[in-house]
Amino acid sequence: MPCTTDNQEEINMLIRFSQSSDHQGLKVHKDVAAQATVDATQRLFDKQLITLFDGGYLTPLGHEAADHAHALMNILNSPK
Repeated sequence: MPCTTDNQEEINMLIRFSQSSDHQGLKVHKDVAAQATVDATQRLFDKQLITLFDGGYLTPLGHEAADHAHALMNILNSPK
């Protein structure tokens, strides 16, 4: 099953979260951020992956999802 544009935007949002600190959150400013980013952030909140509709912190499930997203990006971006 191919990734949808929505999936890609959600992954892009997840990989913005720090892997090294649970105390670093994100804030998406709807008047500055691209609408696709605002929408992806809302969907992550609806899926209970982040604590606030405009960012906040990763939930335990969000940490797991972000770890997988980071791992995938590392694999895809590794040199041959």
